[in-house]
Amino acid sequence: MLIALMTLGIFIGFISAFFGVGGGALLVPILLYIGFDIKEAIGISVMQMLFSSIFGSYLNYKRGLLKPSSTMFIGVGGFCGGLFSGFVVHMLSEKTLMIIFFVTIIFAIVRFFKAPAISGKKSVENIWLFFIIGLFIGVISMSIGIGGALFLTPILVGFLHFDIKKAISASLFFVVFASIAGFISLASYGYVDFKYGFIVGILSLFGVYLGINAGAKIGAKKHKNLILVLEFTVLLLILNKLLNGS
Repeated sequence: MLIALMTLGIFIGFISAFFGVGGGALLVPILLYIGFDIKEAIGISVMQMLFSSIFGSYLNYKRGLLKPSSTMFIGVGGFCGGLFSGFVVHMLSEKTLMIIFFVTIIFAIVRFFKAPAISGKKSVENIWLFFIIGLFIGVISMSIGIGGALFLTPILVGFLHFDIKKAISASLFFVVFASIAGFISLASYGYVDFKYGFIVGILSLFGVYLGINAGAKIGAKKHKNLILVLEFTVLLLILNKLLNGS
């Protein structure tokens, strides 16, 4: 189990940084297959996000890919929303959480498929809109153990006209805020396994470094197509789990 979690940490770290996500959309289904129940998986996932999102955002900032001032309010909204995640996880059944997971991934795929990789329009910059979007995604994403970037990136690209590279770095920065709040909330309800969460989180830092470097070298259109592949993979994993029972 220990070796599997260490390997998984490196792999999820790479995915997190390369795709600009928290990694939970893939980590949670994998943990379910390993043998964890969904609430344990959500707790481990949120703790891993703390490590990968903070380190990944730092690397993006150093590379000039992240401007914190323009996306700070999305993060603040995500933090506020994430504070409710422990209550939501406590109140809902495992089956309900998995259905929410499935539906939100479908939304992300549909929106992102229609969005251009490079927008020809000026990006929307509205702090109150940013806050509301962050609040909603923070509640939903932390309650199902994912960072929210798989939903935020399609919104930034599809509705607010962000270019894919800017959206990816902004989405990973959002995960910092949402995961801190989610961690606090879930830990208060006893849903965080600190030992396994630390192992996966600390090993993910190696993957994050590799993922940031790889992502900087790939074109926008190809990057978008690979994100779609990731989302379809997650969708199939969770669908199979729903059909075969949790």
